[in-house]
Amino acid sequence: MLEAVRDWLAPGYLYIKAVHLFAVMAWIWSAAAAFAYILVPVFKAWRRNPTDPEVIELRNWAIERWDQIVDYEHIAFPVVLVSGPLLYWVAGWNTASAWLALKLLIVVGIFLPIEIIDYYVSYFGGNKRRLRLRGDRLAFERTVQWHWLFLLLTAPIIMVFGTLVVFLAVVKPL
Repeated sequence: MLEAVRDWLAPGYLYIKAVHLFAVMAWIWSAAAAFAYILVPVFKAWRRNPTDPEVIELRNWAIERWDQIVDYEHIAFPVVLVSGPLLYWVAGWNTASAWLALKLLIVVGIFLPIEIIDYYVSYFGGNKRRLRLRGDRLAFERTVQWHWLFLLLTAPIIMVFGTLVVFLAVVKPL
């Protein structure tokens, strides 16, 4: 049965690959410009003026918009998680290919844990809009600061390793 499904999907391999690559690019780069040109300057201004009510209001607006901007990457990442294994299976690959083993290690060992935390911070217990609307200023402030630290730590990791994963997938150097 599974062989029949694989044989049926095989002619569509390049289409699956295109969907996978588009999703990878959307996941990696969808929020990059917003991070670099909105969040970073606003949070730098807040660090310089931590008690300025206008700067705090701008910071709060920016981080709530961030939770909305990342919807694109949070849609793209599950597509990556489905289309990647589908490509692996349809093509008949195995982890004997060093490029693939390294790519999978990065995705499972680095990206997946980051995204699990990111989903929580953006939608569940860490959703800033819900905290603000609930009136819990202390939880809101704590979550904003924690989310900012999380973004500072993970954004460079995603940019470097995301670029490496794309390189590995396209060039297959190992």
